[in-house]
Amino acid sequence: MPSKSFLFSSESVTEGHPDKICDQISDAVLDEVLGHDPQGRVACETFVTVGLVVVGGEITTTAYVDLNDLVRSLIRDIGYTNPSFGFHYQTCAILNAIGSQSPDIRQGVDSGGAGDQGLMTGYACSETEELMPMPIMLAHKLCRRLTETRTNKILGYLGPDGKSQVTVEYVDGKPMKVRAVVLSCQHTEEILDYVKTCITEESREEIKRAVIDPVIPASMCDKNTKYYINPTGKFVVGGPQSDTGMTGRKIIVDTYGGMATHGGGAFSGKDPTKVDRSAAYMARYIAKNIVASGVANKCTIQLAYAIGVAEPVSIAIWTDNTSKYSDEKLVEVVKKKFDLTPRGIIRTLDLLKPKYRKTAAYGHFGRTEDEFTWEKTDRAKDIAKEF
Repeated sequence: MPSKSFLFSSESVTEGHPDKICDQISDAVLDEVLGHDPQGRVACETFVTVGLVVVGGEITTTAYVDLNDLVRSLIRDIGYTNPSFGFHYQTCAILNAIGSQSPDIRQGVDSGGAGDQGLMTGYACSETEELMPMPIMLAHKLCRRLTETRTNKILGYLGPDGKSQVTVEYVDGKPMKVRAVVLSCQHTEEILDYVKTCITEESREEIKRAVIDPVIPASMCDKNTKYYINPTGKFVVGGPQSDTGMTGRKIIVDTYGGMATHGGGAFSGKDPTKVDRSAAYMARYIAKNIVASGVANKCTIQLAYAIGVAEPVSIAIWTDNTSKYSDEKLVEVVKKKFDLTPRGIIRTLDLLKPKYRKTAAYGHFGRTEDEFTWEKTDRAKDIAKEF
């Protein structure tokens, strides 16, 4: 991490962003499988481009998935119902390229081993109520507000695609001021100034009042805070019409906004035998409970696994000198208190229920919905007793 005083930025995207369309389709397929076959194995990847959705991967299940209906319903729910946005739920082509899971992998997973090798990171800090870094939480909240403003028709000219970015100034390691807010929102042509070929200044002010002001605390802003609303001038062409999308390309948006390390594994479309997903959730659960216990103000956990092997091959914890206890002591407590095998993680976090589509937009962490079991702090008191 940087020195104690620095600027740090994180970004988020809306559910209508092409990559997030793919994440949601992949997780909707996973939910459909788990809803009928909790033991189904899913590794589902999606690709979208102009007028085309390709769904592929390895799925082994007794369930039937009506892929055509599922994909069209999801794209409709996201908001691609207006042909002017260049992508429409009724007219896009859908290609099914799904196969079955390799038996070589299955024999290791059926015995309780991890579904792949890899390393996963969990993180928590005390700088927000959600025990998340402030830049990524504000970025997510901006994108959520942007979607709410569109779907509730507060600003009827907004489209499904959008992005946010927030820069926070840290002083002595603590967030003090928001220094820049970037908001790019898809829109219809009705707010264009045709002389300047960009959106009107009135529209920029309207978007700021409706989206940014309700999210960014006034106390975090001052005269030096910069606002960049559709800084290219206009954003009419968006979604899959303007950019391809793929499952798993927003791994930093999905996690901690760059504030913590990342093992590189994506989440969406993977059933919980894949430790890329389930162990990352468990690592967040442990880190959050450590911070909630008061033992540390920051906590990063790395877990690593070998394919087909149940126990992690390594556990590392570091607290950035925010705890009076050693990182080695924390590792001992984690080994004692938590079952880190894939089956133990699935049982602890109740991961075989169809609840994953909700995770596929606006971040997998820092959420308050009941489905996000890894966000509970029910082990904080138990951890505190160990110290």
